[in-house]
Amino acid sequence: MRRSRYKLSGVCTSLTIYLFVFIAATNAQIQKPPDATVASAKQISTSPYPASELHPAPAWFIDVAPQAGLRMQNVNGGVESKQYIIETTGSGVAIFDYDNDGWPDIFLVNGTTLDDAKVKGANPTSHLFHNNHDGTFTDVTHAAGLDFTGWGQGVCVGDYDNDGYDDLYVTYYGKNRLYHNEGNGTFKEVAEAAGVAGDGTAWGTGCAFVDYDRDGKLDLLVANYVRFDLKTSPKPGQGLMCVWKGTPVMCGPRGLDSSPNILYHNLGGGKFADVSKSSGIEKTDGHYCFSVSTLDYDDDGWPDIYVACDSTPSILYHNLRNGTFVDVAAEAGVAFNEDGREQAGMGSTIGDYDNDGRPDIFKTNFSDDSSSLYHNNGDGTFSSTIFDAGLGLNTRYLGWGTMFIDVDNDGRPDILAVNGHVYPEVDTAHLGSTYREPRLLYWNAGNGKFKDISQQCGPGCTQPQPSRGLAIGDLWNDGRMSAVVNNMSGQPMLLVNKARNNNNWLGVITRGIKSNRDGIGAKVTVFAGSNKFVQEVRSGSSYISNNDMRLHFGLGSSAQFDHIEVRWPNGMSELFPGGAANRFVTLTEGRGETPMARETIGVATHR
Repeated sequence: MRRSRYKLSGVCTSLTIYLFVFIAATNAQIQKPPDATVASAKQISTSPYPASELHPAPAWFIDVAPQAGLRMQNVNGGVESKQYIIETTGSGVAIFDYDNDGWPDIFLVNGTTLDDAKVKGANPTSHLFHNNHDGTFTDVTHAAGLDFTGWGQGVCVGDYDNDGYDDLYVTYYGKNRLYHNEGNGTFKEVAEAAGVAGDGTAWGTGCAFVDYDRDGKLDLLVANYVRFDLKTSPKPGQGLMCVWKGTPVMCGPRGLDSSPNILYHNLGGGKFADVSKSSGIEKTDGHYCFSVSTLDYDDDGWPDIYVACDSTPSILYHNLRNGTFVDVAAEAGVAFNEDGREQAGMGSTIGDYDNDGRPDIFKTNFSDDSSSLYHNNGDGTFSSTIFDAGLGLNTRYLGWGTMFIDVDNDGRPDILAVNGHVYPEVDTAHLGSTYREPRLLYWNAGNGKFKDISQQCGPGCTQPQPSRGLAIGDLWNDGRMSAVVNNMSGQPMLLVNKARNNNNWLGVITRGIKSNRDGIGAKVTVFAGSNKFVQEVRSGSSYISNNDMRLHFGLGSSAQFDHIEVRWPNGMSELFPGGAANRFVTLTEGRGETPMARETIGVATHR
């Protein structure tokens, strides 16, 4: 595989490249997004949760969900015991700007119970919270038309019809739902009409919008877990797969039938076609699938798909560039652990943890096992580096949502993971674990090494919870990444980092014109001094959740960035000019300089 590097000449300073910049919208009025946006730390009002030197760097997280108005009772079956596996997997969370006011909002997926009579008060629904710009949120679920009760699981975000407003896809045990953003603060459920509801027999979990054929329209990959039927499912203790450490527990996933993943091709006009069979997605069967993370692991300009699977090998769908995929996880080195053993994977995240320009993979697993860290070797293969990186010691926790996150803007992505057991019985039976577990924060020390600072990162880390979904984003446009956690049978958490640092940052928003409007699949490279930082725009990831799709780059001591290169989802590349850090910039396809122009004037050459 060829890698790209750039040789800059003095002619670069003579380039005149126009990038239109506008102040980020600060009112709540719904409007079409501008062509380009900028919001610097100095231009934004004081953060509602300011950092303080009283808290030790690099991170001191506190939970501000109650005072922020982020209140929702999560319901996922029984509280003290779980009779069936459907009660254990929990729900995801999405951070996205549904009304285009420049401030990320929050959508929390919710479940229900097996016995509606046990639900106190109104039936549980998912919840949409509008960002009030002042550190608080308003529940707008009913006004937005999103109050539906069911076994909600995962969520992913994407503007599937390129109308300028991001839409929501929510997976369920049962039929899935596609909420079209009407552009006026409301959503319309269109899954059946669009052809993406499913047949109601599959159990949808993770999902991601991705333009796999690069035609400018977002397609949709949906992961499925097991085929589950209450009428035939055994109860705790009634089978070999219904006992854990000698204690009767809910059954599965082993012993239950699997369900193949689904790929929907966007036909345009609000319609999708199920191409799971013709694309080769169905050929990988016998897996219990959870999180979906897209990445161009071989840097060929075509998006591939990684799926974390429970109790079965993980999947890496390699895009063959002709509308088909083949699972190469085993030969690429990401199907098993370093001993060749399958693991019970839950969440996954993609990031360049050693800043070599290639996407690496981190995956959470079941308790009594290490997490997975796969380093991209640059030749189409990965190496397991979980122990070399210092991340193989925490084996007592059961991991779910996880994200690469630069908590101190030093330019090195750290790792945040949320945890929680599936068996409430671990508390009463004293099985060496706890049902409620803390979060883990691994600080990136450089040279491929991480340091576990979980016990030193504040009460937001150490307070135990039975957590599942996790999403991260810059909720107040101040250059600090926050995290939203969806907890089982409880209230969500909104984790804010109160530790101060003097590092710089850059937020990047991509706007496709020929490519999909969100720029999902774009590869963005920021050059700052001698450093080069690479990220991809993606939908989905973490554990059945969706993060703020605006890219966040920690720049360390660099108060300026030199230039940005974007390889758009259609394969074309552009160069955008540099400038001051600590702001958001919007890069619009077609507004930059093309690679041909650069080669002609000698600004950069590819080797």
